[in-house]
Amino acid sequence: MLELQDRLKLSRKRNIEKLESMRLSKGVKLKVGIMGGTFNPIHNAHLATAEFIRDKYDLDKVIFIPTGDPPHKKGVLNKFKRFDMVILSTLKNDDFLVSDYEILSDKERDYTIDTLRHISETYPNEELYFITGSDAINQMESWKDFQENFKLAKFVAAIRPGINLLETQENVETFRNMYGADIDMVYVPSLEISSTYIRSLLKNGKSIKYLVPSRVEEYIYVHNLYGGVIR
Repeated sequence: MLELQDRLKLSRKRNIEKLESMRLSKGVKLKVGIMGGTFNPIHNAHLATAEFIRDKYDLDKVIFIPTGDPPHKKGVLNKFKRFDMVILSTLKNDDFLVSDYEILSDKERDYTIDTLRHISETYPNEELYFITGSDAINQMESWKDFQENFKLAKFVAAIRPGINLLETQENVETFRNMYGADIDMVYVPSLEISSTYIRSLLKNGKSIKYLVPSRVEEYIYVHNLYGGVIR
């Protein structure tokens, strides 16, 4: 397996080359999705959501951005191992890229606005789509400079069946009316998978096969992550 620095360089080089090559071939502004998260670990529902939204909006690429080591969250796996698993999950999908921006950040905490500014500066010619969940929409007013996010990207709130949408709908209307936000609420296929559930299965010695990509499953067992033991 590649050393960490080699993986980081390869990821960054791959991102830039793919986007620049595609822009030159299409001759138009590219549509790029952004999907951030702890990915502790990444699982098939993350990937299915990203692919569903990529297809719905005809996005040229989706960039996954794993967080650094968040001081406000306990029990989060080391950022470099989480980054590795996101890389492994996306290797065979040319439509998915991975950013190392937040895991290499020396800030105590990375805010969405800072990440969006970085992405928009790195890819100034692209149209950005920020993929998030309804829970995040409901917490946005607590984000740093939250209204500035709307100037940098279109927001796509992934909604799963069974979620109470009243609060989300009210917040979306407020953001649209007060800040000119471009926000869509999109129902995505319901896959009853969560990182918490996967960690619980591993802790209790249960199988995670078909819940995560096979490369991620192997990585978890090889490195004995989350208490997982090779089955």
